[in-house]
Amino acid sequence: MTKQDLISHLAEQAGITKKQAAAALEAFMDAVTKSLKKGDSITLTGFGTFKVNARAARMGVNPRNPKEKLSIPARKVPTFKAGKKLKESVAK
Repeated sequence: MTKQDLISHLAEQAGITKKQAAAALEAFMDAVTKSLKKGDSITLTGFGTFKVNARAARMGVNPRNPKEKLSIPARKVPTFKAGKKLKESVAK
């Protein structure tokens, strides 16, 4: 499903225009992004949790030259953990 497919689905399900659905989706994505930048997590009960995890620095291998070692710096990465209801609905 693409972003446009999701906007169409939201508009149909909520009985709103595609323009309103697109604005709502953009507002949602903006809110999630801003919260994660601040280090907060977002929990949608039954659906899942968006949060930021820290990855430690590590040594890697250059795929073009396997003998060459690379230093991969520490970084923060966004993650999503599916909630119980979402897991159950997909497993059926």
